Amino acid sequence: MDTKQPLDSDDEEQTYYQRSIQPKPDQWKKISGDVFRALGLKMKILMTVIFGGLLIGSVILLSFPHSFSDQLLDAKSNDQLLAATINGSSESKTPHDKLIGGLLTADFDEPSCVSRYYQSSLYRKPSPYKPSEYLVSKLRSYEKLHKRCGPGTEAYKEATKNLGHDDDNYANKSVGECKYAVWVAVYGLGNRILTLASVFLYAVLTERVVLVDQSKDISDLFCEPFPGTSWLLPNDFPLVKQFDGYGRGDSHCYGTMLNNHAISANSTPRHIYLDILHDSRDEDKMFFCPKDQTMIDKVPWLVIKTNVYFVPSLWFSPTFRPELMKLFPQKEAVFHHLARYLFHPTNQVWGMVTRYYKAHLARADERLGIQIRVFDDNAGYFQHVMDQILSCTQREKLLPQVVTQEESKVNASTNQKLKAVLVTSLYPEYADRLKSMFWERPSSTGEIIEVYQPSGERVQQTDTKIHDQKALAEMYLLSLTDNIVTSARSTFGYVAHSLGGLKPWLLYQPKDFKAPDPPCIRSTSIDPCHLTPPSHGCDADWGTYSGKVVPFVRECEDREHDGIKLFDEL
Repeated sequence: MDTKQPLDSDDEEQTYYQRSIQPKPDQWKKISGDVFRALGLKMKILMTVIFGGLLIGSVILLSFPHSFSDQLLDAKSNDQLLAATINGSSESKTPHDKLIGGLLTADFDEPSCVSRYYQSSLYRKPSPYKPSEYLVSKLRSYEKLHKRCGPGTEAYKEATKNLGHDDDNYANKSVGECKYAVWVAVYGLGNRILTLASVFLYAVLTERVVLVDQSKDISDLFCEPFPGTSWLLPNDFPLVKQFDGYGRGDSHCYGTMLNNHAISANSTPRHIYLDILHDSRDEDKMFFCPKDQTMIDKVPWLVIKTNVYFVPSLWFSPTFRPELMKLFPQKEAVFHHLARYLFHPTNQVWGMVTRYYKAHLARADERLGIQIRVFDDNAGYFQHVMDQILSCTQREKLLPQVVTQEESKVNASTNQKLKAVLVTSLYPEYADRLKSMFWERPSSTGEIIEVYQPSGERVQQTDTKIHDQKALAEMYLLSLTDNIVTSARSTFGYVAHSLGGLKPWLLYQPKDFKAPDPPCIRSTSIDPCHLTPPSHGCDADWGTYSGKVVPFVRECEDREHDGIKLFDEL
């Protein structure tokens, strides 16, 4: 019996069609070979085209970064390679410590302020001065305080609500939870950097919030240092129009209030003006005494004008001293740490620093900085100053002598060392003289000496934006050198060597238009000098010279009985 199922009409058509086109077995072999040979050739061509296209596309993608982030990473890689070269190795031996041992917080985005995380370790050798864990902890606590009390917060609004109104006992009625120290910009850029660091440290010690007068060009120079908030004093601050008028004759000046018996533990004003200048009166300098600090601590608003680095004098206070010793076990490194925490040049300024460094200083085997400040009413180029610079740098083996061409053959070397000399001065003649000297005659050591000066504007133009930006860039460039020579009394030089963690050779100040002998002295401390400090002690120490109150606060090497600084070496 036939068991096959009947086909429907579609099946019959399909079966008939299949039978009509079905090749015989021997025909399959011939067709298959022809087809596969044709397909094989086409497939080879197609695969070659696809592979070639992918290869070319990959090269293009690798050659051109497709986002700003990629460009930033490439820039960082170049900087890291430069850093490895500076540190004497073709490869970085240690991971990049962009937070400087915890000194900085990681809460900022990097592109908005490139210098913040790359200024130290990528352009200078690692600092031997490490921040203490206690300092790191204190800075994180301060950042929280500033975020809670800074501009725009309810606490700030509460603290300023009645500030413009007269009330003899305002502070006792409405102080709120926050206290403030307002820094007012006076004098030149070096003074401003040193004093802002001083006021900030005082704010940390007394749990105040530091706010910065922004009527000058501070925001054109530095990035914001505290995350999630601002240190800029709002322009509508109630007392801002009074800043220019504050002086020793003002009724709110602390020294004047002491003289008039207008402040006491039972009568606290809404605010006081602190005059901490180089020529302040003794009564103004009582600010540094413990009994006075007890009264000042109750005042919610302090407005401060200062042109001196007053940090060393804070160590006189028995109240502050134990805290300071925990914050800074390496006493001479106070400004070094504060500056690396607070002062991050804006991208515009940092671009000036890095472009100049890469163009002129990066390839040198050694870098020497020479900062020249002439304190004279008719300042300019003086031969005795030039003689002093040469005497100091050659005596201290920082620069070689020059010799005749015949003598140079004796010291000829196949591996000549390149030394870059960075000169900063308002006057270009000093660098020009050095440049000519080492161009016209060979050095006694066989070294190649190249001399550079970024600018020479002849006149200090404080508060002119581009002038101040150039000045800041030059301070940072000096801080990136291996050795540094600076002028006595110069706050510009103090900032540069202390920021770089460098113990400078200090040029003595000339007298009677003659080069001093010896011309300079090597400092044993990196900290800046507090010029014209308090000339007295407090209470039981009254009449004691301030350079003898505590053993590690001593006389500055470049100022005789007219300056004190912090030392680690006793």
